[in-house]
Amino acid sequence: MNIDQLLESQRAYFRSGATLPVNFRIAMLKKLYAAVDKYETEIAEALTKDLGKSDFEGFMCEIGLVRTEISYMIRHTRKFASKHRVRTPLAQFASCSYKQPSPYGNTLIMSPWNYPFLLTIDPLADAIAAGNTAIVKPSAYSPATSAVIEKIITECFAPEYVAVVTGGRKENAALLEKKFDFVFFTGSQAVGKEVLRHTAEHLTPAVLELGGKSPCIVDSTAKLKLAAKRIVFGKYLNCGQTCVAPDYILCHRDVKDALVREICAQVKKQYGENPLQNPDYGKIVNEKHFDRLCGLIDSKKTVLGGNVNRETLQIAPTVMDNVTWEDAVMQEEIFGPIMPILTFDSFDEVYALLAEKPKPLALYLFSEDKQRIREVTGRCSYGGGCINDTIIHLATSEMSFGGVGESGMGGYHGKDGFDAFSHTKSIVDKKTWMDLPMRYQPYDRGIYGKLLHLFLR
Repeated sequence: MNIDQLLESQRAYFRSGATLPVNFRIAMLKKLYAAVDKYETEIAEALTKDLGKSDFEGFMCEIGLVRTEISYMIRHTRKFASKHRVRTPLAQFASCSYKQPSPYGNTLIMSPWNYPFLLTIDPLADAIAAGNTAIVKPSAYSPATSAVIEKIITECFAPEYVAVVTGGRKENAALLEKKFDFVFFTGSQAVGKEVLRHTAEHLTPAVLELGGKSPCIVDSTAKLKLAAKRIVFGKYLNCGQTCVAPDYILCHRDVKDALVREICAQVKKQYGENPLQNPDYGKIVNEKHFDRLCGLIDSKKTVLGGNVNRETLQIAPTVMDNVTWEDAVMQEEIFGPIMPILTFDSFDEVYALLAEKPKPLALYLFSEDKQRIREVTGRCSYGGGCINDTIIHLATSEMSFGGVGESGMGGYHGKDGFDAFSHTKSIVDKKTWMDLPMRYQPYDRGIYGKLLHLFLR
């Protein structure tokens, strides 16, 4: 079935009303959950093949989070899909008002290669819960995982309901030429701009989950040993190929040397003296990204790591000190296991600096100063983040995950994911047993006019 036929079949299926009953949506979510459970081993093996992820990391960062999101939607879809009564102004007496979530219809979900299972199935669960049909386009850079995703979706759903389109740029371009009712994209800023250009042609609403250079600020009050432990975890997870990984460290000059020592100690503790021999340490997705990352490493500023293995596409966890904003590593999102460390002297300097930069997807602050924490979270603009930790803010269905400005638009997870794939209708149900005459011509400047003024105060 070609893309035009597939899209038309999904339009017809949605128009039939088959996806609207809440019981149907919940049944489909349960079916998806059972398939994830059934193919857990194959999913883990595919993640290892594509990205070198260990079974533990694959479950912790992808399979487990997917199961959590699907379970959450199974429990809450009935409540999310119900209409919500709101107050009706006295001027609209007699009537009742409510908000009713409604699925967009035919949706397109385009997912990336770095967390290929999580970032495909999570938004799909939200789309199903909201009552949509979906065409899923996984990344060509993670072919093993894409094959398992196709197997799961083909087994669970008829193509007129949920379908997978595989392939590369040609297929991406073909899909973006079509008119969908909603597009959900996760990926780079460059491709995100192309997605938005195409959706604008059809006035199609879109959620863009992008990235950017997410700062990790360490002030002079931070507990450095714990900070280093948590920063190393967040930075080198999935070999740094995480959209919310700390891109660079911005450390107060007074504690920089101590922090560097603690970070180097933590890298050795978590990954061993020779990380490239660690069976739980992954790899860069392909040669193109491997070569790009190698070009960002300045050996003169490298204080730990820097060694690579082209045959296995591995780059050891690397720490670069005395980095400046002019260095190559600070000119683009790193998206790899390279940690540049910069310094600052005052927070006024930090605020001015960040205000000039593109808005990041995440910001992390390590501090014991409560006033400073309130100030940073209030003054800086970013998608989301953590205080005294990294990346864990995305691992919950109770909070929206998304970017702002250059790092994206819209958010998802849990209720916010349901809302992202829904349009909320505002409806007034006007009763027929009474009809106040004050709004009709000829206008009455007498008693009814006075009542209108009273009602609209």
